[in-house]
Amino acid sequence: MKTAFEDLSIKLKNKNIRLSHQRLKVLEYVANHRCHPTVDQIYSDLHKEIPTLSKTTVYNTLNTLIEAGLVKLITIEDNETRYDIVTENHGHFKCESCRTIYDFEINIDSFNSKDLNGFRIDNKDVYFKGICPKCTNQNN
Repeated sequence: MKTAFEDLSIKLKNKNIRLSHQRLKVLEYVANHRCHPTVDQIYSDLHKEIPTLSKTTVYNTLNTLIEAGLVKLITIEDNETRYDIVTENHGHFKCESCRTIYDFEINIDSFNSKDLNGFRIDNKDVYFKGICPKCTNQNN
C-alpha cells in the first residue's frame, strides 16, 4: 500500500517541518519501502530520480524525521543503521540468511524488571536474529 504524497505533506506540516521535494521523497521512500532501508539504499534509489540529492541531505532529513517522531532508527547490527516508518513499539526479527527484517507485535510497554528500578528508560527495542520460514523451507 502506497502512502499518498499529500498525506505525507500534512504529516510534515503538522510537525512544523519545512516542506521540500527532497524531504517528501525521503519520507515517502521510508513509508513505502517497509524493508527498513539504510541511508545507502534510500540515497541510491532516490538519486536516480533526484540527481541533485546528496547523501548528507538524506542523513539530515532522516534525523529531522526522527526528532519529529515520524521515523524510528533501528540498529540490529552494530555497523548497520536502518529506518522504520512504524514508530510504535514493536519487535524486529532479522533473518541471518536473506538479511530481511520483519516486524512483529510484542507488548514492550508491559515489560517490567526489578533490576531497572530507578532507571529512566528512553527507548525500548527488541531484536531477534535467526532464519525466517522462507529460508528454512529453501534449505529443506
